[in-house]
Amino acid sequence: MPIAAVGDAASAERAVTAADIDAYADLTGDHNPIHLDEAYAGETTFGGRIAHGMFSAGVVSAALATLPGDIIYLSQDLSFENPVRPGATVRAEVEVVEHVGGDRVRVETVAFVDDERVVSGEAVVLSVPHGE
Repeated sequence: MPIAAVGDAASAERAVTAADIDAYADLTGDHNPIHLDEAYAGETTFGGRIAHGMFSAGVVSAALATLPGDIIYLSQDLSFENPVRPGATVRAEVEVVEHVGGDRVRVETVAFVDDERVVSGEAVVLSVPHGE
C-alpha cells in the first residue's frame, strides 16, 4: 500500500446522538454538565447540550485513518469554532499539504456541520506502507 502524499485527501462523517455524547462522557470521564444536562446547558450561552469538542476531533481522526498507508498521529493543533448539537452530522475533511521529512506529512484538518466550520487545524502524521 502506498503512503500519503501531498494532495491526498480523505473525509469521514458521523451523526451525533445524545446517546453518543453520554457514551463519550462515560468513556473519557468528562461529565461537564454542558454536555450532559439539558436544563443546565439551556442556561448557558449555548442554549442547550453540546457535544464534547474532542468528539468532532475524533471524526477528524477517522478521516485521517483513511489516507493511504498506516497512519500514526504525531501531533494535532485544533481550534473549536462552533458548537455541535445532538442530531447534527459532523463531516471531517483532511488534505495532505506538505511532506515534512521521512515518513511524516502535514495535514490540514477541518470539520463541518452542514456548511458551518466547527473545528479546524493541522496534524502531523506518520504514514508508512501497510505492514511495516
